[in-house]
Amino acid sequence: MRYLSTRGGVEPVGFADAVMMGLGTDGGLLVPEQIPKIPAKRLKDWSQLNFQQLAVEVLSPFVGESIPHADLVELVERSYATFLHPEVTPLAEHGGRQWLELFHGPTAAFKDVALQLLGNLFEYLIAREGGVLRILGATSGDTGSAAIYGVRGKAGIDIFILHPKGRVSPIQERQMTTVLDANVHNIAVLGTFDDAQRIVKTLFNDLPFKQQYRLGAVNSINLARILAQTIYYFYAWGRISGGNPEHRVSFSVPTGNFGDVFAGWLAKRMGLPIDRLIIATNRNDILSRFVASGVYQAGEVFQTLSPAMDIQLASNFERYLYYLLDEDPAAVRALLAELEQTGQLQVDGERRRRVAEDFDARAVSDAETLAEIRQVYATSGYILCPHTAVGARAAADNAEAVVLATAHPAKFDAAVVEAIGIEPPPPRSLQGLLERETRCAELAADAEAISGFMRETLGAVED
Repeated sequence: MRYLSTRGGVEPVGFADAVMMGLGTDGGLLVPEQIPKIPAKRLKDWSQLNFQQLAVEVLSPFVGESIPHADLVELVERSYATFLHPEVTPLAEHGGRQWLELFHGPTAAFKDVALQLLGNLFEYLIAREGGVLRILGATSGDTGSAAIYGVRGKAGIDIFILHPKGRVSPIQERQMTTVLDANVHNIAVLGTFDDAQRIVKTLFNDLPFKQQYRLGAVNSINLARILAQTIYYFYAWGRISGGNPEHRVSFSVPTGNFGDVFAGWLAKRMGLPIDRLIIATNRNDILSRFVASGVYQAGEVFQTLSPAMDIQLASNFERYLYYLLDEDPAAVRALLAELEQTGQLQVDGERRRRVAEDFDARAVSDAETLAEIRQVYATSGYILCPHTAVGARAAADNAEAVVLATAHPAKFDAAVVEAIGIEPPPPRSLQGLLERETRCAELAADAEAISGFMRETLGAVED
């Protein structure tokens, strides 16, 4: 399998190079040259596998010959040995609804599913091919801690994570800033997540800087993140359907950066019998507005009870746009230029129809989020994090939809207490965080300030 850029300016590369490149050198996002199709017979066989076995099967067509099969098996086994639940991403039924619990990893959020694997992939490829890697990423809450826990202490890797100061939950902040390993560098940016994400893209597009410092990506701009997240869609479908290819399953996906719902869309394109994919957003509703109108237009970033979704410009949207435009890089470049020049882009009526076939979408207010937490707890005793509550409320008219439970409620205890008056019991991984020593730099939301900090931290690096 080879990988191309959504903007058409990258020669096809193999899986290992795609993982290490992260963002395309032309500023685009990497996508597979072809999306593999999984026949119904194989889907039925896959439904009998445990999570780790399934992960190897799902990833193998994308990995190809870049990693020997035995090494891939070992990487997968090691990555998911860190999860507290034997099923890794179990299904739970409460209040008449199925919940896909994605929070049993070391940082209690769905990002662990991809980032435990990605950290081990980075370590494996560096050990095999030599060199160093400097990871640069922005987080709206959960990516940062999951990425840090994925690479902390690993030889040859330094990680720099930007988060918007005061716009992540206290637990999320402490999960990042209490990791004191010498290769971990936290930066609180005086701005929004969109500011932090813009800085990351600016530095990746500064090719001399990227090459000199050997930058790599852990945000969902890294295709390996998306590929790993497709696994749990296959896993949930297999557990619900028993492998019956006629049984279609819908999913409600809380999303801000479009990565998790794009993973579901990719699984559907691979042949997984998905009925509806529901894009669940909070007040920052650029994605739901696009589905309704065909217009993608950023607005003000609002701070909400579901801060990991407080995003306007969703970086993974470009991957979907590439397929919506029939894999035409020139058309992608033209629409992105329109977005940059006018602040919006728009797709035509035929493509609007295709968007409506691919997705449902709904924006959920903070008041609705609290009401959903309250209602589910009252009827079943099950406690939702606010992001999961957004997913549940967005699927109010689809009782059969599986809701992705993206984070443990204890990561957002203030919202839970506001809703139901009690604190959710923390998992072992979150206990004692608020009492630990922290380390974090505060910097302006400016690319030069961030690159200067990185240069100073890393010292002189030879060309």
